[in-house]
Amino acid sequence: PGALLSVAAVVAAAGWGERDSGLGRSCRAVAEPKEEQSIDLIGKNEVYGDTRHEVNVYVKVFTNSPFLVCMDLALSQERIIDPNYLWIGPDGRDLRGQRNVNLTETGKLMVMGFRVSMSGAYTCTLSHKVIETTTQEETEMVEAYKFMVYAYREADHAYQVSVRFSTTRCGLKTNGLFVEKLNKILNSTISHLTCHITESSYKCHSIRTPKNGLQYELFVNFLVNPFAPGWEEVCHEVPYDCEDVTNRRVRQAAERIGEFFHQLRHVLEHEFHAVPTLQYVDNSFSMTPIDSCRPGFGKNHHTHQNCASCCVVCGPGTYSPNNEVTCRTCAGPRARMYGAKAC
Repeated sequence: PGALLSVAAVVAAAGWGERDSGLGRSCRAVAEPKEEQSIDLIGKNEVYGDTRHEVNVYVKVFTNSPFLVCMDLALSQERIIDPNYLWIGPDGRDLRGQRNVNLTETGKLMVMGFRVSMSGAYTCTLSHKVIETTTQEETEMVEAYKFMVYAYREADHAYQVSVRFSTTRCGLKTNGLFVEKLNKILNSTISHLTCHITESSYKCHSIRTPKNGLQYELFVNFLVNPFAPGWEEVCHEVPYDCEDVTNRRVRQAAERIGEFFHQLRHVLEHEFHAVPTLQYVDNSFSMTPIDSCRPGFGKNHHTHQNCASCCVVCGPGTYSPNNEVTCRTCAGPRARMYGAKAC
């Protein structure tokens, strides 16, 4: 608060404030089976198979998958005689005895420390006997279940900020100096969170109003970005992956900026009485979350409806070379692996 008063003194001649932070809420994606499936097929950390279609499962990178159950929900309620389970991984090999898998004697599979390369089809064949009560005749029954397991990450969040200020005319040099000073103040406010202001820009427009005639306004836009210098060191302090920490930091930075504008408006209104050259336009402050995905990941609302907000690993034949939110289709020979960053 003490530093805020000194900052207010620096920018008092510009006169800017805020009424609403407009900060969006971030959501945490969860892994679920296909939409066609009944929710009843999802037990406590268990996903049941379905002989009618494959089941989609989403596993956050570096975490353990839920247990994939080699039977459907109805069969799990019955007595099964001499069951035998055969699990085959995406590479076509038997999963028994392999590292990074927990395979129980009742046919449940957990893939541990899930990596991008572990994505793909996991199939299980359940064979068991049915014994006729009267004749004691034995019949061999075979059911096959297919799970499509995808690695996913949480989207990286940034926040797009828009705000307007009235000015006396568009040609003033102080307009640009004001925006430059604004960026420096906001950067200093969030630097301890290893976040910074990027893509800052402004335009001055003349606006005709019914009551006040011709007015001039600065339209200021910038991005609250979580990848300021030093963010990698912060990531090294947490195990595995750091998107949760990064997203928490940038959300705190966005909230800090909203609080800063609100407090500064209050300070300027009550501590300074001179009419400034620039004034904040009431209710013009808005803040919108912008998502991006790491290379090799993207969003697809149609293919992955139950993980629509997730950054899901790019499938074979697609790739993502940058931080966009979509996987591109390979034009030439298709990449056969998951998580491709180039074809």
